[in-house]
Amino acid sequence: MQMFVEPNCIYLHRDIVDFRKSINGLSLIVEQELAMDIYSSALFVFCNKQRDKLKILYWDRTGFALWYKRLEKQKFKWPIHGEQTMNLSDQQLKWLLSGYDIVGHQALHYYAKSL
Repeated sequence: MQMFVEPNCIYLHRDIVDFRKSINGLSLIVEQELAMDIYSSALFVFCNKQRDKLKILYWDRTGFALWYKRLEKQKFKWPIHGEQTMNLSDQQLKWLLSGYDIVGHQALHYYAKSL
């Protein structure tokens, strides 16, 4: 994922989120539920109930950016137990986006059908 600002922190919001929410709704979660500064250079990662979509919200000094990913066949290995927010390393975010379980590290693999 290319960004204009290097994140100082990556926060994974463990609770499921209604994905009708966009920048404004997700910003309210960060400010009100997590009590964090939405204008920091942090990334905030959210997942839907089915765990097949995620959104990443961040402030890039000129405005908010929202990144969205949908899996076609599998589900994200979303950590459910623990605190409401989990700090991720850059590597853990890469694992999550690649389909790995960031706790157990099991990869997802897809193969194109032959025509």
